[in-house]
Amino acid sequence: MRAEDVEDAVTVLVGALATVPDDGWSAPAGPLDWSCRDTVVHVADDLFGYAAQVALAPPEDYPPFEIVVPDGVGTAGLLQVIATGGAMLAAAVRTAPAGVRGWHPYGDADAAGFAAMGVVEVLVHTHDITRATDPAWTLPPATCRDVLARLWPDVDAGDDPAGALLHHTGRASWRGVPAPVRWRWYGAPR
Repeated sequence: MRAEDVEDAVTVLVGALATVPDDGWSAPAGPLDWSCRDTVVHVADDLFGYAAQVALAPPEDYPPFEIVVPDGVGTAGLLQVIATGGAMLAAAVRTAPAGVRGWHPYGDADAAGFAAMGVVEVLVHTHDITRATDPAWTLPPATCRDVLARLWPDVDAGDDPAGALLHHTGRASWRGVPAPVRWRWYGAPR
């Protein structure tokens, strides 16, 4: 996965959520215990955190910061925070030195791994949010296939990469198998 994949995923999110009214962020986000607003802030926090992992390559944890968005910030501001986090991750991926590894609890990842993790966070949480705001929205199949190939390389998604991604992130049954309660991806390069 590349910087452009992160940018494309963020563009998908912004397009899917741009019409959410300023007062429409309090609904639960799909299967999560979070509101749509808390979910979008979580995505931004992940994007900034992954950018820090690529830029600093800390060996044992994330840098101690958290993205906080003031109460009252509406749709435009929330999407601007996401776009900024996506731009930061894309820039870090684009300029990462060869062989960089950043810490992640699912395996120390390279820049491509953090790009893929950022794409997953953006896509699956856009899916979560759109369960409340636009239930007809669907995941982009080609991007799902690419991210599965990087983070779940043993999965054969066949003709349903979106269903496979939702399944492997605990959101849906797939091929008759219930959604896993616990799941993980594999960020470390193979």
